[in-house]
Amino acid sequence: MVGRRRVSRFVGPALAGLLVATGVTHFAAPQLYDPLIPKWLPGSARAWVLGSGAVELACAAALANRRTRRIGATMAVVLFVAVFPGNIQMAVDWSHDGWAKATIAFARLPLQVPLVVWALWVRHHPVTRPH
Repeated sequence: MVGRRRVSRFVGPALAGLLVATGVTHFAAPQLYDPLIPKWLPGSARAWVLGSGAVELACAAALANRRTRRIGATMAVVLFVAVFPGNIQMAVDWSHDGWAKATIAFARLPLQVPLVVWALWVRHHPVTRPH
């Protein structure tokens, strides 16, 4: 139990840190994300980029607090699944831009799975106070 408690104390905040980093980049350099927005989504790509950045920051805030970590992890799972069409869009678009870009884009697709697993682990292993 002590080992899991130590890991639990680390993995939630680490996931929050990752989400802060990616959320901030959505605002600092939104042009990087604009092409990832699937064409079939309504509205402007920029609105989706900024909205997803805000959701990433909200997930991070919830994960950073022990009391809201479970809901933050659940939100992160939903987020990671929801942005997967953007990864598919990237793979489709980059498949015509040479083997290097195509390889990066297609290699990125399965990387969403460990993110979902990570968030699920945090959700199912809440941090408890030491006795």
